[in-house]
Amino acid sequence: MGREFNVLALIKGEESYVYVYDDASRAPLLETFRAHADDPNLSLNWFDAAVLTQKAREQAAAALLPPRF
Repeated sequence: MGREFNVLALIKGEESYVYVYDDASRAPLLETFRAHADDPNLSLNWFDAAVLTQKAREQAAAALLPPRF
């Protein structure tokens, strides 16, 4: 079986934030959300980071479920 990737995307006006990661990269992904929210040069804010974090957790939980046929 090949390597699987997860995708999270957030569109804010003219800006798009797209994160592609594998399950082993989830912790660094959450750190990236924090860093982006803390960067005054980006429009991504702490609320956005919280929403993206929740979505990443939902993806992780869904990956644990048995496949549906």
